[in-house]
Amino acid sequence: MTLAIIGATGKLGALTIDALLERGVPAGGILALGRNTGRLAELAAQGVRTAVIDLDDIDATAKALTGADKLLLISFGPGDQVAQHPRAIDAARLAGVPHLIYTSALEAPTTILELAAGHKATEELIAASGIPATFLRHGWYTENHLPDFAGARERGVISNSIGSGRIATASRKDFAEAAAVVLSTPGHEGKAYELSGDTAWSFEEFAQIAQEVVGTPVRYQPLTGDQEREQLLAAGLDEGTATFLVTLNANLRDGAMAPTPGDLSRLIGRPTEPLATTLTTWV
Repeated sequence: MTLAIIGATGKLGALTIDALLERGVPAGGILALGRNTGRLAELAAQGVRTAVIDLDDIDATAKALTGADKLLLISFGPGDQVAQHPRAIDAARLAGVPHLIYTSALEAPTTILELAAGHKATEELIAASGIPATFLRHGWYTENHLPDFAGARERGVISNSIGSGRIATASRKDFAEAAAVVLSTPGHEGKAYELSGDTAWSFEEFAQIAQEVVGTPVRYQPLTGDQEREQLLAAGLDEGTATFLVTLNANLRDGAMAPTPGDLSRLIGRPTEPLATTLTTWV
């Protein structure tokens, strides 16, 4: 059994490999593919099989994937999805990969999250490819809010335009464990899992928990979208990035990452990591 991972050199990929090893998957049964040769060398030292790939070369990528029983395609960033995802899917099809697992976005087909458009398109391409697939529709990582925690610790204030919107985050490790479960156990073909934390929190609650963790006062200051844009521009961000972040936060305010269907905790066989637990590791 060969379990291949495209994107193995990133944070989620590294945690997924750790989770596979913890589940008893032999290191030699894992094929890590990516572009970071330094990180690939570190994985090779652990006994993991590795291959440097360039998705611009679909035939070479297909050759590297030949013999893989399952492929986890960890999604690229928004700027690379349109170009890279179709190439990865084509390579998997050419290699005859029997099962493709893709890290998508929570409720990708119907979400209001503008960031999810590339994920919806990728799911459609995978469906059209004919490869039996599983969609791991990721919600929000708690780690996405490390800058908010840093602001709480350094200035005692967290400010954004999310307002009373709720976010059901889980740790990146939780999501990685779910990927490891799907990679290492049968019966997941044709399924889509809506993965999110067990509990949705507001920034008022985040500030309260941060205050308990750091031991100094922390308050949440809600902003309007215009106020947030001005703040971001004053901090040196360009207009495009500032607008992107304000739009993203508007989607979060409107509940794009609030659903708590419970698929993640069911897959990993335990509750997702509470917000307070993750924040404690950041002190």
